[in-house]
Amino acid sequence: MATTDRQATTLALAHALSAAERGLAVIPLSRTKLPALRSPHRDDPDPAPCHGECGRLGHGVHDAATDPARVRELFAAAPWATGYGIACGLPPHHLIGVDLDTTPDTGSSTALRELALRHLFTIPPTVVVLTPSGGRHLWLTGPPDVVVPNSAGRLAPGIDVRGAGGYLVGPGSRTRHGAYTTAPGTAHLAPAPCPRALLRLLLPAPRTHHRTTTPAPSAAHGQGLVQFVRSAHEGQRNTRLFWAACRAYEEDLGPALTDALLTAALHTGLTEQEARATLASAARMTGHRP
Repeated sequence: MATTDRQATTLALAHALSAAERGLAVIPLSRTKLPALRSPHRDDPDPAPCHGECGRLGHGVHDAATDPARVRELFAAAPWATGYGIACGLPPHHLIGVDLDTTPDTGSSTALRELALRHLFTIPPTVVVLTPSGGRHLWLTGPPDVVVPNSAGRLAPGIDVRGAGGYLVGPGSRTRHGAYTTAPGTAHLAPAPCPRALLRLLLPAPRTHHRTTTPAPSAAHGQGLVQFVRSAHEGQRNTRLFWAACRAYEEDLGPALTDALLTAALHTGLTEQEARATLASAARMTGHRP
């Protein structure tokens, strides 16, 4: 490995450890901005879904860690890494990344300002990371019981969103196209809470509910939401309950499904207090009374 590559790896590890100290879960990245460790299941003839349960490294964002020893282990396994990724959606920050492509043909910064004016929100002072291509990553935090999905261009042209299951390239990383750096005046800031109006825009669009003469489709969909909650594993129970409850309220099924969703949540191991708090949060988020 060239001396410059060794230096880049050393710097990436140092920046990753610093981020981990602040509670941000990290993984090593290659110069392509992809996870540096390849999947251990890549040669399996019929690989089963695995998020790291096998105990081996190479599961992308599912490897992300804040423990310094684990971070060093990840980088030791990928000595070619020149950057690091920060997993979004994980506690304690529940990070949301708003990726602005500021090239002239997209006008993403203008699009974000127009959204802010239209929906009456402002972006608070927060961490801003500058990309080699001239773009910007805005770091925001979300509520613990809200799952923001990844999206590309759905919010507006040139604006991508990094949410649960996604990651942001951390400042100090080096890629084929250059370095990621923190914007002047923002390095000392903590990620700011996402404005409520913007948060609603980042959530999945409600499905159109077509009323018919028979309630069967609504009932069937309601049972699907209940089963979605009932099949949740530890670590996804609250988020699944919140998502399902939001969909139920958006489709006028909220009050009718509350008891069934509560029962399903209790089946997964949530306490009644936790489940009722999440249901109430979903009701408020969708403009209903708990």
